Amino acid sequence: MLDIRHAPGNTHTLMMDMPKRARFRFRRPLWLIGLIFALLLAACGATAQPQSTTSHSQAGPATQLTAIPLPTGPVTYVALGASDAVGVGSNFPGSQGYVPLIAAHLPNGSHMINLGISGIHLHEALTEELPLALTTSPNLVTVWLVANDFVAGVTYGDYVHDLNMLLQQLHTSTHARIAMANLPDLTRVPAFANESSTQKAQMLRAIQRWNAGIAQLAKVYGVVLVDLFIHGSELTSHPEYVSFDGFHPSPSGYAKLANYFWQAIKG
Repeated sequence: MLDIRHAPGNTHTLMMDMPKRARFRFRRPLWLIGLIFALLLAACGATAQPQSTTSHSQAGPATQLTAIPLPTGPVTYVALGASDAVGVGSNFPGSQGYVPLIAAHLPNGSHMINLGISGIHLHEALTEELPLALTTSPNLVTVWLVANDFVAGVTYGDYVHDLNMLLQQLHTSTHARIAMANLPDLTRVPAFANESSTQKAQMLRAIQRWNAGIAQLAKVYGVVLVDLFIHGSELTSHPEYVSFDGFHPSPSGYAKLANYFWQAIKG
């Protein structure tokens, strides 16, 4: 069933009533194990030529698209994401996460549908989040589905393939303005503070490669890119913006994150 709540600014909130084990599947050991895979993949890819996203985008538009503008009236806002969309790391996830904070900027009468599921990977989101999003006729969609895949050791090629599928379906089945975030500099967060300089360098090269692929697909599909690696570096370098778990944003970090999204959404 659907749980209908109210958000600030007379914005109606629609959140999926999911089992707790589905909404909060994050387990720290999984991330640490995944980090080992990610670093191994980074090391293997350091000497190889970066894989082009062209082969994964052949079914997409022949030319780069222009981002669809945001309507001036009430908006149906759908958020696709993982634990950050849920608000893990904040004191009150229903109001302090970046998704409800974005919704607070929307005109009166707008609707927010937060489909975020903690611990989810992009490939799972294609069947667990995307189908419902496509039924809502959204005017605005935010996407942040990358950190779980990266840390868990999903290959670059598989991730780009799935991201192309996600953006292609959003492009063909909606008329929404889409804002998508990339990977911040994870080497700066406390969760990875004890890694060696060599491991951090390998991880950083992998992050840059993934972000290049994300940026290329964003251009292809007219998606607004929220560049957290460049403009959001303070999210990972300032301790007050990181929660007690050393990975997720704190309440003030979510406020910063929502601001980066909103500035990109406004265009």
